[in-house]
Amino acid sequence: IMLLTDPEVESSLLISSDEGATYQKYRLSFYILSLLFHPEQEDWILAYSHDQKLYSSVEFGRRWQLVHERVAPNRFYWSKTGLDKEPGLIHLETSISETQALYVTCKLQNCTDANKGKPFPGYIDPNSLVVQDEYVFVQVSTGGRPIYYVSSRRDVFTPMKLPKYTLPKDLHVISTDENRVVAAVQEWNQNDTYNLYVSEAGGVFYTLALENVMSSMGPEGNVMIDLYEVAGIKGMFLANKKLNNEVKTYITYNKGRDWRLLQAPSADLRGNRIHCMLPYCSLHLHLHVSANPYTSGNIASRDSVPGIIVASGSIGSELSSSNVSMFITSDAGNTWRQIFDEEYSVLYLDQGGALVAIRHTPLPIRHLWLSFDEGRVWNKYSFTSSPLFVDGVLGEPGEETLIMTIFGHVSHRSEWQLVKIDFRSIFNRRCTESDYVPLIPNGNPCFQGERCLMGVKRVYRKLKATASDYGFERRSDGKCSAAFWFLPSSMSRACTTEHTFLNSTGYRKVVSNNCTGGVMEQYTSRRQLCPSQAPRGLHLVTSEGKLTAALGSNVTFLVFLEEGDGSKTSITVDFGDGNAFTYSNVSSIEDGIKHIYKSVGIYRVSAMAENSLGSETVLLFLHITCQLESVHLAAPFVAVKNKEVNLTVVLFPSQVGTVTYIWWFGNNSEPVISLEGSVSFTFSREGVTVVTVQVSAGSHLLQDRKSIAVH
Repeated sequence: IMLLTDPEVESSLLISSDEGATYQKYRLSFYILSLLFHPEQEDWILAYSHDQKLYSSVEFGRRWQLVHERVAPNRFYWSKTGLDKEPGLIHLETSISETQALYVTCKLQNCTDANKGKPFPGYIDPNSLVVQDEYVFVQVSTGGRPIYYVSSRRDVFTPMKLPKYTLPKDLHVISTDENRVVAAVQEWNQNDTYNLYVSEAGGVFYTLALENVMSSMGPEGNVMIDLYEVAGIKGMFLANKKLNNEVKTYITYNKGRDWRLLQAPSADLRGNRIHCMLPYCSLHLHLHVSANPYTSGNIASRDSVPGIIVASGSIGSELSSSNVSMFITSDAGNTWRQIFDEEYSVLYLDQGGALVAIRHTPLPIRHLWLSFDEGRVWNKYSFTSSPLFVDGVLGEPGEETLIMTIFGHVSHRSEWQLVKIDFRSIFNRRCTESDYVPLIPNGNPCFQGERCLMGVKRVYRKLKATASDYGFERRSDGKCSAAFWFLPSSMSRACTTEHTFLNSTGYRKVVSNNCTGGVMEQYTSRRQLCPSQAPRGLHLVTSEGKLTAALGSNVTFLVFLEEGDGSKTSITVDFGDGNAFTYSNVSSIEDGIKHIYKSVGIYRVSAMAENSLGSETVLLFLHITCQLESVHLAAPFVAVKNKEVNLTVVLFPSQVGTVTYIWWFGNNSEPVISLEGSVSFTFSREGVTVVTVQVSAGSHLLQDRKSIAVH
């Protein structure tokens, strides 16, 4: 057990290795804002401090080591087994300025410059790094417009391809399950809604899944999108969509291929019949999930309890914040029942074998409700002798948890009270096979009469086996046809390095679809020769993403091409110092081109891609500098009033690159700024005048001053 002390009193950790019987205190030299535990190594922890520093511990907090400074909040991630080269790797975003950041990887106990990795070539936008499952996402803004990049399985970064006329101003990654990305994109004409897009396995190409999903601002200024991924059932989402100024809840079982409204319960709590006919009337749910682990939010589901969802909502033509009730489904959203006519926090016990409910109220309470039949019958129990203001409820981790803790206070002036409730005495035997019943899906007969969906007997709703591919749109008759802007060969990365590409038929097999045979051959992409195409989208950057480099250092240039026949396209790189090299194709320079400059200066570096159909050129202006060591101001000791005097600055070394000179004369509040090392000045008053010159070279600023007597 680990406890953090109140930072207003002291900064310490209290650690217990005997379930809280004894604690040992460890003082800290920093204040902890957040902790990130390793998913597999239980003693490995990352701690983020109040001054943007990231620390690591491999001894469960007993000793700490600084990993990196200027780390962006909540933008640090543990490595993933099977994808990253080693388990002790950390992905993090470091702040360079208000508009620039870097994506770096670091070793847990040895984060030196020599051991840092820089997977993305260049700067990224602040607070844009997302590392989730096998994908890494970053954002780069150019000319005020964001470009989103994705890397799959730690491969090279590629711009994410949304349909051509999509103009995104914001993007959030929602899900990366089953080798497929679900992203919410706010387009230029949207204010309180987002469109939902789904990718293929690489996370590069996206097709529209649902328009106008509602969003709102969270308590910390974060965007909250009304989309909920149901735990325990792959590909199942609930979304609140704005339609004709009404917000309605929709459900999908196939990651956005098909959506439908929720059928309202047939009767209320008292057994009275509810008259609610689709599509005019349906069930609508509040889909906000609490970021606080002590409160349940509006909706709850668990991986260990597939098919059971508890949520607050309302019945009618649209979602309402008044007349809110609690609803439950036991069959993954096909049918719903009302369980309370006001809001409650609901916890799962023993793989859903029992549900515990505590009322949401500002008043003190003494009772909780317990159900053993998925919310059909509830029994009332007292958990405290004196009423308690409940601040939160926490279930112990684990699939078969039978322990819950209630946090609260007896009065507004009292300390926190913790009430631990152990339900183990109620469950007096282990479940056997006879205690389970199969959950029958609403699928198609696919094997020996079994009902299944997409080749597996675990999903709950019928769907077609194909989804629309990138660049294709589904017509009103259900068939897919190419959008007017779509050119299939231009979207294939294979055509920049190979001779052939897979040409889409307009359909894409859903990633989680396990069916075989059938219409597979009819809809599968077909390999075709790449058409001859002039090069387009040529990029030239340094591996550091910088426009400056030190004299004598090894500068690595990265060149990549978005479109064109890479195997037949030559690349010529001119370094601007009289040296130029030509490469026969793009693939031969994937690891970069290294070059050393021998003189200080500004170099015009160019790259040209050329084949028989055309060419494209891109420029980069690189500043080669060396460190300024000293500055000397040469000036006369005596000057004559109203007569011009020459002042000169001598630098060592004399050639350091682009230099700016800032001159201060006497008590003048405004300096004179020049790019030359000498200026002429006329003194208009008698007396002693102090002249100060500041020399700015790169990140270095040195100065010298002289006193001049004016007569």
